[in-house]
Amino acid sequence: MTVPRLFGVLTLALVTCACGASQARQDGATRAGLAFEASLASGDYLAACALLAPESREQLQEDEKQSCERALPSQELPVGGGVRGVDVYGRQALLRLRDETLFLSQFDGGWRVTAAGCVPNPGDAPYRCALKGA
Repeated sequence: MTVPRLFGVLTLALVTCACGASQARQDGATRAGLAFEASLASGDYLAACALLAPESREQLQEDEKQSCERALPSQELPVGGGVRGVDVYGRQALLRLRDETLFLSQFDGGWRVTAAGCVPNPGDAPYRCALKGA
């Protein structure tokens, strides 16, 4: 096999592998975000808290001076609705739902929600989130 042809085959293999990994990360972030939304909708705050990133859960508990399961309902997070899109950047993801946006991070144990109840600010300002980590 010639060097240019070998290079072309290797490039195609790398691109194909990269796309598969990216899709797997997108799917993982989407599943975690939708599981978080489903837990909130069903009132299963224990499960929803388990899907929060540690820093976000700790910040909520510190701000509200109570356990995550008791504090989470008071956040009045919107029901996000259907998925409009997901963007993954390394170990970070932005999951856009119909009525809100979730931010997630990938940990050793899977994807966790770092911020919820997020809506874009006008202009170039970042999102405003009801629930976020430190």
